[in-house]
This record gives sequence, structure tokens and C-alpha cells, in this order.
Amino acid sequence: MLKTDGKPPKLYVIDPAEESRVPYLRGILTRSLQGAGMPFEEAYKIANEVRERLWSDAEITLRENEADISADELKRVVADHLAKVGADTVRERYLHSKHAPIVIQVVDTEGNPHPYSKALLAQTLETCALPPERSYAITSQIERELIDTGCARLTSSEMTELTYRYLLEQEGKEAAHRYLVWIEFAHSGRPLILLVGGTTGCGKSTISSEVAHRLNIVRTQSTDMLREVMRLMVPRRLLPTLHTSSYNAWKVLPTHGAEGVPFERNMIDGYLTQAEQVGVGIEGVMKRAEREQVSLILEGVHVHPRLQKRLGDATSALVVPVILAVLKKKNLRNRLLGRSQKVPARTVQRYTENFDSIWQLQTFILSEADRLQVPIITNDEKEETIRSMMETISAALLLEYEGDPKKVFRKLADAGVKE
Repeated sequence: MLKTDGKPPKLYVIDPAEESRVPYLRGILTRSLQGAGMPFEEAYKIANEVRERLWSDAEITLRENEADISADELKRVVADHLAKVGADTVRERYLHSKHAPIVIQVVDTEGNPHPYSKALLAQTLETCALPPERSYAITSQIERELIDTGCARLTSSEMTELTYRYLLEQEGKEAAHRYLVWIEFAHSGRPLILLVGGTTGCGKSTISSEVAHRLNIVRTQSTDMLREVMRLMVPRRLLPTLHTSSYNAWKVLPTHGAEGVPFERNMIDGYLTQAEQVGVGIEGVMKRAEREQVSLILEGVHVHPRLQKRLGDATSALVVPVILAVLKKKNLRNRLLGRSQKVPARTVQRYTENFDSIWQLQTFILSEADRLQVPIITNDEKEETIRSMMETISAALLLEYEGDPKKVFRKLADAGVKE
């Protein structure tokens, strides 16, 4: 290995055709090999091995503490090393690529180019209710086709058509249609408002956060937080039901303990009274989202089926109501006990002491959801629950949008930037 003052010289790659002299960077070669179809770990390992080999095998020109190698010579060294490790397919792609790596740019309707992102496109495909692994596999195949054909720049309309074709061929008409319906909705400017209700401990916050990430919705709101703000503004003596738990609000009702009133009726009346009070804040948050045309996920025990139906009828936004449920007592109890790592032990004890009330509250909410035809999703396994949520959202979109290929592509082409 060539050394100067005990240190290897800096290596530069010269390209007379481009009139360039740039440092040899392992990251650049790694991306080139990835572009030729090699996984990252293998590509990075090859880039390291090539750097070591250059000092011993390559024809380099040493000057002071720097060494030059021609771009052609570097390509030969890399190709020889790929042949040595048996990566013949990658070697052929690497040798026949004019410029590596290919950076694929997708031009939006405003004329702004953005790097092609498999992760972002895979998130979009999950709206078709595809499993994450299938979504990522399709986006990887799309990237492979673009690289193989040398397509480094395309419009968002062209990307949509390409994605639709892959879905049609590999997943069938239903998945492809769901994708076009989502695209039509996304370009309508209409906000999506997802209302997630359910009793304490059923997983509303966790599932809502995951769905928000996958749909790229940046605005989420918990009704518990709204209630906390309202508590600061309204003293206990004016609205006592606002200052207690949803399943215990009945204890501060004026009719509490009235003769002949069953416990369950008392408990439901207390819950609905508190929910109506918090509903004022919920309506305010929704109106702002509608006014600003920003999608929103609103979750909490106060988002009960009656309120969901009323809110859906009072807005031009696309409102999707959902009730989450844990249908086995043992599972719900374990979820509440599992909160001990996140909340004080005193709070967990309150949950366990009032478990029967929590269970009865869920029974009431589910009965109302069934009566009002609000979708109920059982939350037993997180990924399956998220997929069910995506299917529910997609089903709501199918009722509102056609997803006609000719119309969607024509609209996208008309709105697109002429290249």
C-alpha cells in the first residue's frame, strides 16, 4: 500500500470527459451499487474492499500527499471485484449504467422535484389496505423498473399511472381501484377527519398515532386534553361532571342516588353529560380543521356514536367514525393493569376499582355504535387493527369517489406541469 509520512494519500477520481476531479467516497460507490441492485450492507462492504484494493492493484498517480485514479480505471477495479465475489448481474448493470447512481426525481404539480421515496409511496399504498410488506415490495419493484429504464425524472401523474399499473397487475382490480380513489380524494382539497371512540384502555391513542403516521396526518387531538383545558376555564362548582372521570361522572349528577334509578342508567347519564360538555371543544377543533382544510384525527372516550353521527352531518369534510373495542374482559383488564408503567399506581388502582363501570360503559358505546351503524374494530393485535382502520377509511372513500382511471389521470395531467 502506498503511504506518505506513514499515512495513505488522499485518493481522487479524475474524469477528463467531465473535466472533474473529485474525492473517492465510499458512500457514492455504495449508492452506485445499490442502483445496480445490490443491498446496502453488501454494497457498503464492497465499497470498503475496493478502497483497500485500490492502493495495491490500481494504476494510480501519486502527487505529494494525493493520488489520482481515472474514472475508467476505478470502474474496471470495481467490476473485477464484483466478478470476484460472484455478483455478475450487479456487475453488468454497473458497467452499462452511464451515470451511477440514478437519482429519481418526481415533479409535483407545482413544478418542484422531489426524490422518489419508497417509504412515502408504501404509506400511500397502505390506504389500499395492503400489508406493509406488499406495499414495500411494489415500491421496490417500481424503483427497479425506473433504474433499469434509465428514467431519472417523471411527473407525479406519470408516477401515479405507473403505480396503478403495478397494483392492477400484482394485487388486482380492487386494490388498484382503492388507490385511485385515494388519489382522487387527496387531490380534492377536502380534509379527512377520523373520529376514534372507545372506552378507557382500548388503545385509542396508540392506534390513532400509528394511523396518523401512515396517512401523514400531522394534526391529532385527544378529548382528554380538551377536557383538561376546559377544566382550567370552568370551575368545578359550575360543571362538576367535567371534573371527574367519564365512568364516574354520574356520582356528581343532581339525580345521583335517586330512588328507583338503576346504576347503569345513572352511569350512562353521567357519561353523556360529560361527553356533551367536551363536545363543545370537539366541535371547535373540527370547525378549525375544516376551515383550514387540514386533516385531523380526534380520539377519546367522549367521541361516542351519537356525537360522531351529528358531527359527520355538520361538516363538508370527509368524516370517518370508528369505535375501538376490546371484547374480552380479561384482555381489557390486563391492558389497564399494563398502564402501571406509564401512569401512577394510584391511577391504575382507580381503573381496577372501577373496572365494572368501564366495562358497562363499553357495552353501552358498542350498543350505540351498532344501532347507529358506526364501524366497530376489535383491537386485539396492533397491525391487524391498523389494517382494519385503513380498510374502514378506504370504504368511506369508496362511497364518495368514483376512482375512474380516465377521469383521474386526465385531471392529474391537466393539473400537472408540462415538462
